[in-house]
Amino acid sequence: MKEWIRDILIAVVVAVIVMQFIKPTIVKEHSMEPTLYENNYIFLSKQQYRFGELRRGDIVVFHTSMETNNGGEKLLIKRVIGMQGDIISIRDGVVIRNGEALEEEYTLNNHTAGEMEEVTVPEEKIFVMGDNRQNSMDSRDEQVGFVETKDIIGKAFFRVFPFNKFGFLK
Repeated sequence: MKEWIRDILIAVVVAVIVMQFIKPTIVKEHSMEPTLYENNYIFLSKQQYRFGELRRGDIVVFHTSMETNNGGEKLLIKRVIGMQGDIISIRDGVVIRNGEALEEEYTLNNHTAGEMEEVTVPEEKIFVMGDNRQNSMDSRDEQVGFVETKDIIGKAFFRVFPFNKFGFLK
């Protein structure tokens, strides 16, 4: 009996420690297709940006001021396109960062609909977009706008489900 209780206590302690670093999350929208699909089960690194740098191209989950249908806080998952000081615009279906067209093989249809005048990413903020540009509420929308880096929950780094896509995210 003692060994059984000891094993349970060890498992609980390990689980608590792991949960300090990793947050399991389920994707609820289509905005990150074809990289992530609805009901994909992923892990976030909650400590990634305490020990490492935020990078363009990272897939992040962040807090918003929006609410879910049941009144809870709506979290969004998007890709970091621009960081502090970057100048972002959209012309002829192409995202331009600091005067250079981005090669974005990860986007659905390799096209970004609409035009956007140049904006400069403010200090301590990022510009994010979904990979499914035609179906993404992101920094192009005033409801989201620039995302404060303090609102980032973590970096998506590993997909658990579906099992045929099991592995690290690029």
